[in-house]
Order: sequence, then C-alpha cells, then structure tokens
Amino acid sequence: MAKKKSASAQTSDLIRRPIARCFPLFLLPTLAAFMIGFAYPFAKGIYLSFCSFTTTSNATFIGFDNYISAIKDPTFLHAFWYTALFAVTSIVLINVLAFLVAYALTSGIRGANLFRTAFFMPNLIGGIVLGYIWSMIFDGFLSRYNTSILMKTEYGFWGLMIVMLWQQIGYMMIIYIAGFQAIPEDMMEAAKIDGANKFKTLIHITIPNMMPSITICTFLTLTNGFKLFDQNLALTAGQPFVWQGTEQIKTTEMLALNIFNTFYGQNTAARGVAQSKAVLFFILVAAISLIQLRMTRSKEVQQ
Repeated sequence: MAKKKSASAQTSDLIRRPIARCFPLFLLPTLAAFMIGFAYPFAKGIYLSFCSFTTTSNATFIGFDNYISAIKDPTFLHAFWYTALFAVTSIVLINVLAFLVAYALTSGIRGANLFRTAFFMPNLIGGIVLGYIWSMIFDGFLSRYNTSILMKTEYGFWGLMIVMLWQQIGYMMIIYIAGFQAIPEDMMEAAKIDGANKFKTLIHITIPNMMPSITICTFLTLTNGFKLFDQNLALTAGQPFVWQGTEQIKTTEMLALNIFNTFYGQNTAARGVAQSKAVLFFILVAAISLIQLRMTRSKEVQQ
C-alpha cells in the first residue's frame, strides 16, 4: 500500500502548483527587459559594425571594411597598448594595496570599522565628478612648477592611476575582508600550534584560502581598467597630443574614449568604424576576462 503524504508535503505541493503554472507570467517582464535592453541592442550593434551609417535607419552593409579600418587606425592601436599598460599596472597596485589594507584591518587594530568606512567612501563618488575634482587638485599642485597634468603623458598616466587607486582600493578591500573572515579558524590555530610565523601562515594558509576573493577582485580590476571612460574623459580627455604622420594621437586616450571620440567626431562616416571598434573591444575584454578567471580559479582550494 502506498504511503500517504504528510500534511506538510501536501501543503508544499499546493503552494508549488500555482507557482509552477504561473512562472512564465513572472518571468516574462524580466525576459522582455533583457531582450529590449540588452539582446536586441547587442545584436543590432554587431550588425551595424558591418555597415556604413550616420543613423541606424540608413545603414548600408559594406562587409569587413570597418574592421580593416579600425585595425589600421593608429589612434586605436595606441589606445589599445596604452589601455593594456594601464590595466596591468592598476591590477597589480589595486589588489596589492587593497589586500594589505584588508589584512591590517582584520588584525584587530583599534578603529577598524572607522577605517573601513573611510576607505570605502571614495567608491560612492561618480567618475565624472571624481575626474574634475582631481584635475583641479593636480593642476593646483603642478601650477607651482608652471605645468599641468595635460602637458605630459606621464602626468596623465599617473594622474589616472592615482584616481583609480583612490576610488577602487576601498571596494576591493571589502571583498578581501570578507575573504579573510571566511578562513577557517581551526586552520589558523593549527598553523600557530605547528610553530608557523606570520609570514609562513600568510603564504601557505591565508593566500590559498583567499583565492576566491583574489579571483573576484582581479576580474573586477581587470574589467574596470579596460573599460575606464568617465575619469579619462574628465581628467585628461586624451591630452596631450602628438602627430604621427598625418594622424593626431591623443597620448592618454584609452579604448573606451577612443571609441567615443570616433563615433561622435566630426567625420560622421566613421560611425561604422567606431561600432566595429566597440565589437573588437567587447571581444578583447571578454577573452582576457575568461582567461583570467580560468587561471585564478584553478588555484582555488576546497575548504
């Protein structure tokens, strides 16, 4: 004889049946928003990258000409290498400094909560506002030397780096603090009993257990470094300029700003080229991010 279901199981079934019947109704608004807000514009953008257009309604298919023009564009190539250098430098500096700050704030120092709040606050300020504020700070400091942040490429690079560090270290610090707090206490106590000093504990216990946090923070700093736009626009706008043949190269222009300037420049015929640059930009960032995630996740340990 079949066993009768308990009252709780029957109640659970009664609750699930209406949800199971009506879940498409609840899913439809989210799916519609995704299709309208992301899937359709993304597919349309890929199509437009193969077209010549000034508005999306008068696009003419021209094949791979836009991609060939983008790859041959010296401003795009310079922006790519400049962005790559900036991204690599920012990944190292942000993660090392955020890790050290998190390590210090989880070591039992007094006022740790106050310091956490102070370090996190810059992340709440918008990028455009941050860029303009720091441009005034840098120019005020450099004015005593009769120069400006817009006068030298080195000034622009390290100016952007300082802004990036100031804004993002606090956010990454929060993730690292969560990682420190997730390390099992019995592992730390076992290391102390075995006589491991702080350095050996950090290398052999802390960092291996922190790999999930390192994976997340590395991914975020990598994508943020490549996608940086608003601070670049507000702080330097790509200046200073140099001439390479007949092309004017903006020496502190990053990839996102280069795409923006190409699309909204005086040559409206180059909008297709800008769209192809955006597709190449997406492929580049997606590929590098996936490689980074695979490399760092392979080093994570099971707790």
